[in-house]
Amino acid sequence: MNTLRVEAGYLPGLSADEVQWQILPFVQGDQRVEVSVPVLSPAQMGMLAERVKRASAQHLKTLAVSEIIAIIDRAVARLLDPDDPYRRQADALLPLISGYDAEMVRLGLTGFFKTFRAPQLHRFIVEDFANPKVLDAFQPAPKGGAVRAYGPELLVHSWAGNVPALALWSFVCGLLVKAGNIGKLPSAEPLFAGWFARLLAEVHPPLADCFAVVWWRGPGGEEADALYAQADTVVAYGGNDSLQAIQRRLPVTTRFLPHGHKLGFGVISAAALDTLKAPAVARRAAWDVMRYDQQGCYSPQVFYVQRGGQVAPREFAGYLAGELANLQRRYPRRALDLAESVSLAKWRQAIEWNTSAQPSVDGLIGDHEAQWSVAYTDDAQPLSPSALQRSIVVAAIDALDDIALSVRCRSAFLQTAGIAATPEELYRLAEQLGAVGVTRISAIGSMSMPEAGWHHDGRFNLLDLVRMTEIEQSAEAAAEPFAPYEP
Repeated sequence: MNTLRVEAGYLPGLSADEVQWQILPFVQGDQRVEVSVPVLSPAQMGMLAERVKRASAQHLKTLAVSEIIAIIDRAVARLLDPDDPYRRQADALLPLISGYDAEMVRLGLTGFFKTFRAPQLHRFIVEDFANPKVLDAFQPAPKGGAVRAYGPELLVHSWAGNVPALALWSFVCGLLVKAGNIGKLPSAEPLFAGWFARLLAEVHPPLADCFAVVWWRGPGGEEADALYAQADTVVAYGGNDSLQAIQRRLPVTTRFLPHGHKLGFGVISAAALDTLKAPAVARRAAWDVMRYDQQGCYSPQVFYVQRGGQVAPREFAGYLAGELANLQRRYPRRALDLAESVSLAKWRQAIEWNTSAQPSVDGLIGDHEAQWSVAYTDDAQPLSPSALQRSIVVAAIDALDDIALSVRCRSAFLQTAGIAATPEELYRLAEQLGAVGVTRISAIGSMSMPEAGWHHDGRFNLLDLVRMTEIEQSAEAAAEPFAPYEP
């Protein structure tokens, strides 16, 4: 077996021999990757936090936001260059770490990185700030006076590793609001965040000490407490139990922005189900299921398909099964661990039992040696999670207006709805689904590719990170008599 050793993390001011290291092993076939992640003491974590805060105050907060965007753009341009060393590392190692098909990772990274080019980042900021200069200096307020936005002195990220390079999203958000950033690596994907930190330091060396990338196992111990004690704001991704564990450790004055488990689903109107359109919609739906094996919070669990089109819902399920079979040949699903295999087997077994108990449930109509699964039901049940790993339910419905009732039981977990419908149906559905908790509506085929500036979980990506300072109109007026030009 070939073994490759890689060092993860980014620790400005600390040399490799000053810290301890933990090996995280990853094995794919005959290739073994050993990732060394840093283990810091509480004192080292505290000193690192102080260093990042001082450097960001000196070098990052003094930049105009347009300059920060230009720096990020230069770094992302290198990530989009297939010959750049960082991109070559990502293309070579992230499939080995994650288990995902190499070509799927390559395409996914390219699509993801393109959303962080300069034009997209400018649009991203305008989504939250009508006048982006409010991040640089006091700007006139419509009601009178002036206002300015200040990012945190120290923003701590706790990243999830279910999708490669996912850390880039909140890392960039932290840079745009001029925060000192320290991110905690996920054990499932401990490489990309450190690469991006090093790349930023190469692109603009004065920023080299303005961020750090660390690691600890699970919820952490005293080293995690030492970091959280200095954080103004903590952004965390992961399971709800993990998020609650983090929140319990934070000082009451620390702003906490959690992103937990979410559910997505798709809607296909009868208007999209003629013999020409239905195969194309099924092809796009299969891509949403295939991308990263439904591990994203935006991935679909169910497709609600309306009766009354030229193509019946069960026929559409057959099209979807065929497209998943094609994608399996092009982009094989990653190997599952024991827990994932058991979960998938239980999901399939529950469908088979339900099939025998309820004649209206047709059960599994497509399955390629359990590499993908399509289940069909004539009776749409309340929305529930699938087993992921390219397992999907197609549920027939009579009226689009019935869907909000089927999903509202999961309102706290709703996020993305992919829709193939007429413009009139789209807006009617958007009103209904937004009212029960859906926060993002996309096209079928784009569910797992959010646009730049999307409001993650219905929140503001940048506004939630800043505090606003106002100069009231009364203060302006009161200052006038003291001006040297006044008699």
